[in-house]
Amino acid sequence: MRRVALLLAGMLACGAAARAHELGAGRVEVFLARDGGFRVDLQLDPDLTLQRLQLAAGEPLTPGLADAPLQAALLARREALLATAALTSGGAPLPTSFEYVPVSPAANPAAPAGTSTGNGKREAVVRLAGRLPAGAADLQLAWSLPASRYALVVHREGETGDLETHWVEPGEAGPPLRRAAIAPTRLAVARQYLALGFTHILPGGLDHVLFVLGIFLFATRLKPVLAQVTAFTLAHSITLGLSIYGVFSLPSSIVEPLIALSIVYVAVENVLRPQLTPWRVAVVFGFGLLHGLGFAGALSALGLPRSEFLTALVTFNVGVEGGQLAVIGLAFLAVGWWARRETWYRSRVVVPASLAIAAVGLYWTVQRTVTF
Repeated sequence: MRRVALLLAGMLACGAAARAHELGAGRVEVFLARDGGFRVDLQLDPDLTLQRLQLAAGEPLTPGLADAPLQAALLARREALLATAALTSGGAPLPTSFEYVPVSPAANPAAPAGTSTGNGKREAVVRLAGRLPAGAADLQLAWSLPASRYALVVHREGETGDLETHWVEPGEAGPPLRRAAIAPTRLAVARQYLALGFTHILPGGLDHVLFVLGIFLFATRLKPVLAQVTAFTLAHSITLGLSIYGVFSLPSSIVEPLIALSIVYVAVENVLRPQLTPWRVAVVFGFGLLHGLGFAGALSALGLPRSEFLTALVTFNVGVEGGQLAVIGLAFLAVGWWARRETWYRSRVVVPASLAIAAVGLYWTVQRTVTF
């Protein structure tokens, strides 16, 4: 069991550099005109993009470049950048123009939809434009640059209402995007946002995973675990709903460092306190309110269909809950319920794993504070 605990600690430490709520390396906005013209905006983090291109080419990394050298370095790798995005219609490649556009949302209110504001990160758009061949009804994109699932949002000339949105895995061809929209059914929306909620936890929400593991580690009986998870779920459901409906919200520059601190608190309490206290549920509830604001930030970035707003909101939250329960189930398989009643469980499992979680949380606290 000592080996299991050390392995868990090592895995947690290896995840220290992961970014919170990163559903993908970017977002794609596709604009379709009635006359067959199109524009595809690949929105990305230029710093991460340059490092990925350098790694792929076996070049030394050059992090921390100023704006002008960063843009020059990316433009020098224009062909490599273009090679990550394949645009086709009917299986045939589409010729496109190329433009690199640095984005400063705070200074440029006309920045493309979907770019974040005030979060301290540089952003850019790689813009591909062209025209569909005569008789072509749709186009497809396969973008291999993102680290994980990204949002693909379709704008059609003259259309109002909900925007067609898809979530695509990196490197896979997205769905054919037709000139005429087809409204998604309620079932399709529910399935889509249920999957998004689940993947926001596994594998995309390492900070929430560590918080749930901190809850799991300290309770040796099932009832306290369920009480804390229920309190956490209720709390983040409240603030998620309030934030999405515009009743209450906080900027990510405050929420993200505080979420990291909540991880540190729970992990340190696991180490310092010999047994579970009655007020632990109230503490978890309070931190759940905070994590709900984090969920709301991610969901706002994804966008919610106006015609099925409540369906998307509820199923996303259900998906999040499913992800949390999956984390607890996997933790039970890794540690074993029988081990939690052994005298050595605290010294060999709880303490080393909690220290690893606290170290990651502290690292994130500093990183997010400096970044924002």
